Amino acid sequence: MVRFGVVGTNWITEAFLKAATQAEDFQLAAVYSRTEERAKQFAGKYGVERIFTDLESMASSGEVDAVYIASPNSLHTEQAIIFMRNHVHVLCEKPIASNTTELQKMIDAAREHNVLLMEALKSTFLPNFIAVKENLHKIGQVRRYFASYCQYSSRYDAYRQGTVLNAFKPELSNGSLMDIGIYCVYPLVSLFGRPEEVKATGYMLESGVDGEGIIVLKYPDKDAVIMYSKIANSSLPAEIQGEDGNIVIDKIHTPEKVELQYRNGEREDLTQQQVNDSMYYEAKEFIELVQAGKTESAINSFSTSMIVMEILEEARRQIGVVYPADQK
Repeated sequence: MVRFGVVGTNWITEAFLKAATQAEDFQLAAVYSRTEERAKQFAGKYGVERIFTDLESMASSGEVDAVYIASPNSLHTEQAIIFMRNHVHVLCEKPIASNTTELQKMIDAAREHNVLLMEALKSTFLPNFIAVKENLHKIGQVRRYFASYCQYSSRYDAYRQGTVLNAFKPELSNGSLMDIGIYCVYPLVSLFGRPEEVKATGYMLESGVDGEGIIVLKYPDKDAVIMYSKIANSSLPAEIQGEDGNIVIDKIHTPEKVELQYRNGEREDLTQQQVNDSMYYEAKEFIELVQAGKTESAINSFSTSMIVMEILEEARRQIGVVYPADQK
């Protein structure tokens, strides 16, 4: 069994635990929260006795082999390094860090202490994304990647009424790009690597983060267009366009239907059955890597995470999103 601790007692942690408990060899061993009351309340839901209100104590306790970090983005780096220094493997929720400087510190710590560090970006492990990768050659030379993820945030209602919740706070390294735009960027980099040019524009909220934006990326033989928003909805699918056909993906963040449309009019359903919760597949990958003694995922690799962070950082620079974490 791989004994997990969790940092963060929010809805995303609950979603992760619901999925991870479906994986063989997963055991929830400890819960961290800043308050004992919240830690007890959360741990009680899962029958867990060990709770911590101090990260150093949890990391050095010897009671966890790995940790899932789902705290605010601005805290990821410091918290992850505490655990890695204590030889605890780290699965860190996306975005893995605030910027490239923070991410490099995390990678250096993982290598120094010989532990696994992986960004918890679920999309690249899902059966239908794998189907896209395996069938990409059928559309010939790829010329364009298009992805849209626009989802009106329930927290934006509060923002419009004058209450700025965590989702729109720059001090937590939040905003539309970091929260959901990354779901469009990560698959692009996973498929095609580093672009040679990034152009971005977006709408800035008064709180100091982006509400929505568009990124155009240039490759030597193709381009990519990404649209994302937390202040408006969209039902547009994603699409990869090639000279011999195109692949249509219903939802880039959690693909459930994938269709290949050939230029001659023929269609091929590439959809794969997804029998488990979407976060199960990243948990399964992480556990298998720990058991195999690996210190890096070949799918959500250090290189992929770094290229994604470079794109996010450059897009933020062009839009004008600056975090306190960028000044450190």
